[in-house]
Amino acid sequence: MISKYAVFSLLLNLCVAGSLFAQTIPKDELMFLTSEWKGERFPDGRPKISDDLVQRAKNIGIDDAWTVLKNEGYLNQFEGNWKLIRDDVPVTGRAVTAMFMPTRPDVEKAIKERGTTKQGRKGNTNTWPIEILTKGDVYVADAFGKIGGGTLMGATLGNAIFSKTGNGVVFNGAARDLQELQNIKGFNAFVRDFHPSFLEEMVLMGLNAPIRIGNVMVLPGDLVIAQREGVLFVPAHMAEQVITTCEFVTRKDQFGFEMVKSGRYTTGQIDSQWPDDIKTEFLKWLGQHPELGAMTKPELDKVMSKRTW
Repeated sequence: MISKYAVFSLLLNLCVAGSLFAQTIPKDELMFLTSEWKGERFPDGRPKISDDLVQRAKNIGIDDAWTVLKNEGYLNQFEGNWKLIRDDVPVTGRAVTAMFMPTRPDVEKAIKERGTTKQGRKGNTNTWPIEILTKGDVYVADAFGKIGGGTLMGATLGNAIFSKTGNGVVFNGAARDLQELQNIKGFNAFVRDFHPSFLEEMVLMGLNAPIRIGNVMVLPGDLVIAQREGVLFVPAHMAEQVITTCEFVTRKDQFGFEMVKSGRYTTGQIDSQWPDDIKTEFLKWLGQHPELGAMTKPELDKVMSKRTW
């Protein structure tokens, strides 16, 4: 049985380690939670999905990506019911997470004093996540669904976020200054609502820590795919598999349309497991469409082996 002194010592060590990075969890803990990721990481331990994968993810469908995750047992990755600045600008990138809670004076005072004196932070705590954003990031924040007084961003912060990331945001909370935000070309926000109020009675309690967005657990470094249907959070280690499979589905659909239209194969043949003759025909067709990328027979066999789409 662990003594109460050992428990106290463990908690103290975690608090001290976390205090060095403005409400972040210790790097070792973040690496533990994302241990399936084997690639490059940011200095704080956040998985760094490659720029190439992020760019490719912009061209895949959220429905196909959701299906791939579901087939692998990831059943709680999608969250809907958002309001958007614009319907035609998807948001895709690596998650930087922030968790806000209703404020209480003693805790907020301690956090702000530590941030100011030991970490060189300035301003209210809702600006701190913006300071660590980089190109390709998506700022994802849990503001516990607060609308009035829950506006994590207005026009000024929206411009700051976009200048740092070239990307948008996902807030389980609200934003203000909708008309001014609409003037930021290429920027989008997935929020619960828009409201004219200023942020109040909220404090940052977690930065690049696990957060909850609706029914989804979001970890720092997750691939965010936000489209008109909603937001899908792809675990970093699943990103390449999801993207590669979705790219194949796009190729398969184009091939299928042509084959059915020409009468070479029936819909039933295309929408089932392919025998070797169709696989050979597909690879030949793919060679005639280099803009869709190359694929080998083993790669085709592997992706078809898990087909349920």
